[in-house]
Amino acid sequence: MANIISDETIEYVGILAKLELSKEEKEAAKKDMGRMLDYIDKLNELDTSGVEPMSHVFPVHNVFREDVVVNGDDRENMLANAPEQKDGAFVVPKTVE
Repeated sequence: MANIISDETIEYVGILAKLELSKEEKEAAKKDMGRMLDYIDKLNELDTSGVEPMSHVFPVHNVFREDVVVNGDDRENMLANAPEQKDGAFVVPKTVE
């Protein structure tokens, strides 16, 4: 295990994560972090020079439909349900003085 995690590092990570770890939990966390860093080191050994960078593992396509007006300008039918209208607009009670 090339990556040795110090007690101070575990303590600092515990503070950042707002965790209260027992002595046994701290030791287990040190081992887990060391294994994670070893794995990252192993991944860094891979030759990725021919691999194209990507932002997602799966191809991402726009799933939204086109924004097309389907009901058009149907002002007369909309205003037909209004209790009160004036100059082609709804009349509502005044809310701001």
